[in-house]
Order: sequence, then C-alpha cells, then structure tokens
Amino acid sequence: MRIWFREFKDNHMLRDLTVEDYETDTRTHKVVSALEKACGVMDLSVPIWLEINIRDFKRNAKCRFYQDSFVDAVSFDYLEMEVIEEDF
Repeated sequence: MRIWFREFKDNHMLRDLTVEDYETDTRTHKVVSALEKACGVMDLSVPIWLEINIRDFKRNAKCRFYQDSFVDAVSFDYLEMEVIEEDF
C-alpha cells in the first residue's frame, strides 16, 4: 500500500510525502500506521479522525484533515491523505 500525504495552503501544495507499507496487516492498521509515520516525518501531531474523515476515506480512499482535527495549531489549511496504490 502506498499513501500520499500533502499539505496545502491557499490551494498550493507546500510539501508532500509518500509512505509505503507492504506488511501483511489489515488495511485499517496500515492506514493508521502510515498516518503516524507521515506526521512523525512532517513534525505534526497526529490528527483526530472525525466522522467526516472516516466517511470520506471509506468512499474515496482520500480525506482531508483541517485545523479542527489537530490538537496543535498548524501552518497550513489542510493535510490531504490519499491511497495511491492498494494491496490486492
């Protein structure tokens, strides 16, 4: 599984990171682990999964975390998370 993380401010991408996880684990564990890894590398607190994040991710394999998902203040408008390659 490959997941792409991107920070956006004023509709411009500030930085991005791709996390790969090919372990034999559940999809949920891989997604949560990738989010934790990406936040560690990007020096961010791990965002809280709100109901809208869960719904969007289930539907589109993509979601956005806005300021209300983070405990700390962030310097961007949102963090986008998107699955770009899925294990089958």
